[in-house]
Amino acid sequence: MKIKDRLALYFTSLSTLILLFVLFGVYFTFKIFMRQEFFLRLTDRTMVTAKLYLEADEISAKSLDKVRTQYMIKLNGEVTRIYDSRNAATFIGDDQQYWTSGTIDKVRKNKKLEYIDGDRQVVGIYYKDNQGDFVVLASAIDYGTITRLDRLWKIMAAAFVIIFMTLLLTARWMAKRVLSPLSSFIKEISQVNTDKLDLRLKEGKSRDEIYQLAQNFNQLMDHLEQAFVLQKTFVANASHELRTPVTRLIMTAELALQQERSKSEYQDSLQGILEDSNHLEHIISSLLLLAQSDLGYGASSVVPVRIDELIWKLQKEWMSTKGNFHVDIAEFPEDEQLLVIKCNPTLLQIALDNIINNAYKFSKDQPVTCTLRISEQEISIGISDLGIGIKPSEIESIFKAFYSGTADGVNSGNGMGLYMASKIVHLYRGTIKVSSSEGIGTTFLLQFKRL
Repeated sequence: MKIKDRLALYFTSLSTLILLFVLFGVYFTFKIFMRQEFFLRLTDRTMVTAKLYLEADEISAKSLDKVRTQYMIKLNGEVTRIYDSRNAATFIGDDQQYWTSGTIDKVRKNKKLEYIDGDRQVVGIYYKDNQGDFVVLASAIDYGTITRLDRLWKIMAAAFVIIFMTLLLTARWMAKRVLSPLSSFIKEISQVNTDKLDLRLKEGKSRDEIYQLAQNFNQLMDHLEQAFVLQKTFVANASHELRTPVTRLIMTAELALQQERSKSEYQDSLQGILEDSNHLEHIISSLLLLAQSDLGYGASSVVPVRIDELIWKLQKEWMSTKGNFHVDIAEFPEDEQLLVIKCNPTLLQIALDNIINNAYKFSKDQPVTCTLRISEQEISIGISDLGIGIKPSEIESIFKAFYSGTADGVNSGNGMGLYMASKIVHLYRGTIKVSSSEGIGTTFLLQFKRL
């Protein structure tokens, strides 16, 4: 069963139950009210009868019957009797003893009695008079109420059928209207495939559950599209970047095996193979780290890191390899928490290492300076070199994947270092800026705002 049909059924069922409750409530309330009203009328009849027969001592019974017949409107099927202390009928004849002695005694005991006998309603009162103790009983059939209740029942049955059908049709119309965005949602989803990952649903302006569903679906599609793009990019980049070093490895090995060579020639060949292998390993590592950063690997494994300790670690490692890495740290803040940044320390070190390596590469191993500035608003890390600088036209492109630049006489590598650095810095909500002067040097400024 479709959701709209189920909603219509639930709404109609609930509304029908409420309607039945209201209709039955009205019916039985009206019935009880009319019954009580008729009991009051019968009570009045008994009181009038008692007054008429028992208080008017000087009037004969025959005259009283004539007055009662002439001036008292007779009820439908009315029966009225007066019984004395011996439960014998008086004033009004009762040859067949219409009410039993048990009923008369119950009236005398309770002083007043009301009950229903089939279609009849009965009222009895105990009346004490100077002539003795009497019980007055009156019974009649309320045909007016029976007729009204019958008509009311038919009217309510017709109203119930009409209202039920109206509710059912209205519920289906409302469910269809409310769920129309969901129908469009399903129709649009059916068009999604690997070639249409850019498809996004219309979220609308209602801000309801369907809006939230469409919004969450669009977010999911963003992640899926990013994952598919990442997969395609990784495969394309890997096939492109790995082909050259693998080809060189094969060619070097084949040349070495074509004929007997001297020890030094074999060493040269092995050295070339080693260099190409290191280059291949660097490409593979960069591609894998790129995929991890694109998938949010770094964001899922953040820990508090003392930035000054990371800088000292970098200095120690680069001093052991290059020997001319300088660190300039401004005055330490009194609050050591200002030195803490939440990140993945491995990825952040990779980003800094890539920038530092880039600085040494394009400055031909001239001194590189790392400056650290701490404030209450941000952490700033500057890495400066004395290299050849970057052309203004290239500054916007250096952070693109596999962009290798146009520097003469410099092995620009595979173009992954700065791209990786940019991805990692932005992963931790930082910014990276470049200022450069050709022939003078370049400065990379990394800034991490405090949240």
